[in-house]
Amino acid sequence: MRTTFMQKSHEVDRKWFVVDAADKTLGRLSTEVATLLRGKHKPTFTPHVDCGDYVIIINADKITLTGNKLENKLYYRHSGYQGGLTVRTAKQMRENTPERMLELSVKGMLPKGRLGRAMGKKLFVYAGSEHPHAAQKPEVYELRG
Repeated sequence: MRTTFMQKSHEVDRKWFVVDAADKTLGRLSTEVATLLRGKHKPTFTPHVDCGDYVIIINADKITLTGNKLENKLYYRHSGYQGGLTVRTAKQMRENTPERMLELSVKGMLPKGRLGRAMGKKLFVYAGSEHPHAAQKPEVYELRG
């Protein structure tokens, strides 16, 4: 009798991928990166184990948004104090902190809880085309579509 394969956390083989975000749509890029971080592209995917790969995103400042999202999409942050709500548009986020915009988008697509936070720590986002992870020998990942 055959049983369902369940991967152990110490058996996971992780790779490093570099994704170029230049002229890519935010949501379409985020879904593929979330799939890589979660490990759903592997035949050994196990839902309760962090079996995903490391992902480096470069050129985050060149990401595109469709429609009127640059002016209409809002990002909210609250300090916890009364009147501490900070609202920024997507245009302001892309100019000031493009890395944060991509991180929020990808981490919102990961599972909530301890496992999702562990997966989110394997994401590295950089505004420019340079990254300090050359020693890990990352492979270039071509996005579908």
